Amino acid sequence: MKTILIVEDEQAIADSIAYALRTEGFTPLHVTLGEQALAAMRAEPAPLLVVLDVGLPDMSGLEVCRQLRQFSDAPVMFLTARSDEIDRVVGLEIGADDYVTKPFSPRELVARIRVILRRMSPPAPRTTTASAPATAFELRALEARILFRAQPLELTRYEYLLLKTLLEHPAHVLSRGQLMDRVWTDAPDTLERTVDAHIKSLRAKLRQVDASADPIQTHRGMGYSLVL
Repeated sequence: MKTILIVEDEQAIADSIAYALRTEGFTPLHVTLGEQALAAMRAEPAPLLVVLDVGLPDMSGLEVCRQLRQFSDAPVMFLTARSDEIDRVVGLEIGADDYVTKPFSPRELVARIRVILRRMSPPAPRTTTASAPATAFELRALEARILFRAQPLELTRYEYLLLKTLLEHPAHVLSRGQLMDRVWTDAPDTLERTVDAHIKSLRAKLRQVDASADPIQTHRGMGYSLVL
């Protein structure tokens, strides 16, 4: 069941989103409060994606997203009347995947949901043949090692944890804040620009193995993703 959580206190808006979702084969789940949204995302199975209004009666949607990111990587699409650039930047920095301002087209919103979910889906398995190329990366978690094109990479602790995190979320755009939360858990005062420095060093080490390799993608204003 492809459930999408709608967190919106305006019933008319929620109804229009729910109708568009049903038309496209999704199952909408509507709540009006942030606390209800967090409870729904802790349930099993959890919804695939959250459409989250910023202005909720009990708490800010930004705070809902911050708390959600402590236990879930589910995509979040902010829905709000605010159009200021700073609001969009803050939303993306704390882990949102998209930002839609009111008024909006429910059909366009559902189309954007499909794009996000498609990006989150693992690539379809390929038929193995004798001449098929090997997978570019091999994660050996028990050895705390990563191989690239069958060659072991000489990585620092944080480089290893950073690349491991990207490998575990293929094609998923992770913000600097998300990467900091997952990699620099023992160094909370580290600046987010440290992520950029480690990405740069990782790219250099990957190119030492394959000069044409560029699997780490930069998404300006959003974060980084890994293309396998």
